[in-house]
Amino acid sequence: MSGISGLLDVVMKDGVRVITMTDIRTRNSLSMKMLEALNSAVADDSSLRCILLRAEGNVFSAGHNLKEIHSGNIESHRAVFESCNRLMLRLRSLPVPVIAQVDGIAAAAGCQLVAACDIVVASDTSSFSTPGGSVGIFCSTPGVPLVRNVPRKLSSYMLLTGSPISAQTAFTAGLVSLVVPKDKLGKYLSRHAIRVLCSSQSYTQETQCVVESIVSKSRAVLALGKRFMYQQAELTEENAYKAGADVMVNNINMADGQEGICSFVEKRKPHWTHED
Repeated sequence: MSGISGLLDVVMKDGVRVITMTDIRTRNSLSMKMLEALNSAVADDSSLRCILLRAEGNVFSAGHNLKEIHSGNIESHRAVFESCNRLMLRLRSLPVPVIAQVDGIAAAAGCQLVAACDIVVASDTSSFSTPGGSVGIFCSTPGVPLVRNVPRKLSSYMLLTGSPISAQTAFTAGLVSLVVPKDKLGKYLSRHAIRVLCSSQSYTQETQCVVESIVSKSRAVLALGKRFMYQQAELTEENAYKAGADVMVNNINMADGQEGICSFVEKRKPHWTHED
């Protein structure tokens, strides 16, 4: 796969799709063109096993492009937020895990993008904020995944004050999965090298461990698991257990469920079909 000049660099190898936002000039703002590019870049295909979303520069994403919004009208405003909503929901509904690698500032809709991913690896100098109220636009849509990831008192603080929180605070609160020293998260390769290699060196050591763990598993099993992981959160505990039992039974009787059990009993590595 190739990228979109000035916006994204997209590389695919061995089932791992690395999407790098490259619009440093606008601090990787989620303009209409960027949203359209991201919506296209995260499209599913049968060979996809994992998506890694990252950014060039010291800003993961500053959120929506306010200059674009300022020059628009109510119809264009609706189009931007509809495209953004579509992206966030698509990340959630994808059958494969989506990992965000954050090194720097994730603000407003940029913080929303982080919160919409399944796993987040952040440098210890990163920060997360929803500062829309400071410019008269409350971060209503960024608040949707934020309040679903972060305890209410902290999400209220972030949304109502606009103040940033550190990577460590984000980790403690559950917005971030792993926090690593910046020098370990450092971008070891240029975009050109990533395009050429797209190997373990493309990622940080910590991110690579996460990617390898995901890719070693059955796509079909992880798809089933991710879907139920989010569905059960909306159920009562009793109903979640009932639904979970049905999912477990279905899982065991899938081809890869049977293969996993056989490989365990036979003490060998599993050979996944990756099919439902």
